Amino acid sequence: MITALLLRLNCRRLVLNFLLLLTLGLLLAGLWLPMVTLTQLLIFDNTFSVISGISGLFERGNLLLGLLLLAFSVCVPLLKMGLLFRLVNHGRLSTVRLKRLLYLMHDYGRWAMLDVLVVAVLVVMVKLGAFASIEVHPGLYLFAGAVLMIMLLTGVVVKLHQPSPE
Repeated sequence: MITALLLRLNCRRLVLNFLLLLTLGLLLAGLWLPMVTLTQLLIFDNTFSVISGISGLFERGNLLLGLLLLAFSVCVPLLKMGLLFRLVNHGRLSTVRLKRLLYLMHDYGRWAMLDVLVVAVLVVMVKLGAFASIEVHPGLYLFAGAVLMIMLLTGVVVKLHQPSPE
């Protein structure tokens, strides 16, 4: 009985670690690979990724917007991934602070989709324009997939750490 339970727990941990590594790969690729190409008047092309977009904001002096995007598009997802790796591999929640952080991350994690929504609105706006068009690249899909996977895995880890009803 105990051996079967340990095997089940190890299998669950292995699957979660695999999914977390896959999600981390999607996130990193989504941050660095081109997301969209904006073409204006059929002459001017501008291709950018999340990272190149953030660095462009800093170069143009838009520090506040660059910091916001850096925080919510890069730092928060990476911190969430680190916390999920820790929770999956170190068993139960040992501190009240860690438990509070997990539930906070779960409750407010949907805000991480805000960047994907902004890009989607941008795509729709530009598609409707007469003098500009936008071409979507794999970076957008990889980034959106990573954000969705982080939300899904957060939900799974939250359920695993909830006290079982007895």
